[in-house]
Amino acid sequence: MNLPASGWKPRADVATLRQRAGALAAIREFFAARGVLECETPLIVSHPVSDPRLHNVPCGLAVRPGVPYYLHTSPEYHMKRLLAAGFPDVYQICKVFRDGELGRRHLAEFTLVEWYRRVSFEAAIAETCELVTLIAGRWARSLPKPSRISYQDLFLEIASLDPLAAGLDEIRRRLAELLPGSVSGQLYDSLGDDRGAWLDLLMVGIIEPRLRDRGLLVVDRYPAGQAALARLDPGDARVAERFEVYLDGIELANGYHELADASEQRERFEADRAARRRLGLPDTPPDTALLAALETGLPDCCGVALGFDRLLMASAGFASIEEVVAFTTLSEA
Repeated sequence: MNLPASGWKPRADVATLRQRAGALAAIREFFAARGVLECETPLIVSHPVSDPRLHNVPCGLAVRPGVPYYLHTSPEYHMKRLLAAGFPDVYQICKVFRDGELGRRHLAEFTLVEWYRRVSFEAAIAETCELVTLIAGRWARSLPKPSRISYQDLFLEIASLDPLAAGLDEIRRRLAELLPGSVSGQLYDSLGDDRGAWLDLLMVGIIEPRLRDRGLLVVDRYPAGQAALARLDPGDARVAERFEVYLDGIELANGYHELADASEQRERFEADRAARRRLGLPDTPPDTALLAALETGLPDCCGVALGFDRLLMASAGFASIEEVVAFTTLSEA
């Protein structure tokens, strides 16, 4: 690809990059005031993520030829190992990498703010909204008090579908009614019988566009099938103690009351592997170091991952995520 004469220049202007630097400093001040330790963990990992919806970028190393390594999609596993080893609450700001994600709101390489705190689920939600509001304020954006709705109520309201009760065929029919012609044969095959993936398609195609006028919104109590690494609600096993934070319909943060049970985590890894086999995806052997850490004992905690670039994009009202980063390598390839 031959770049135009100006193609070497940064994507974002200097004023935006100054704002970006100020936002990073504000995040560090935010956590320092709460006594949360900044940490760094490896970007190169030996175990890919098991979630069939996420795809690691393979990373070859000349020093270990033939041994598979990957760029991480999240620092989650290593950060949990820190807590299990007795470290205090931790956070980090790092680059993460996800293959197959590129678009107006997506970058294959992006900046994530992730933290793990010995706080309640409610406190984690409040703290996440406080941080989002703080950074938005740096762009002279004053956010109203966040609103909150359960995943189930949101689907009932917008899609007239109960995501906790509807079968796979009903979800597919509703999607065809609301987004006729949107599911190609290739996409249909790739989603297979993954009920969560079909619900995700409804969320992205139908639900999220209707959230643009809702400002700061918390969606919680996700279906158990979408628990990922969150624990299930002890009072209602149909749902997980998981939340997401949206600003103007843009998903910014994903939070869990973390699963601490090693046996259940092992079962979820195996379920992910089975789903990958059905979908023809590469296998992901379980991360035995994480399982050993959980067996030793993970403190009762909540974890949150916040997309920093998206937060800046939404706060500033930019149309594309590329407007808040200096360079995007894939655009230059």
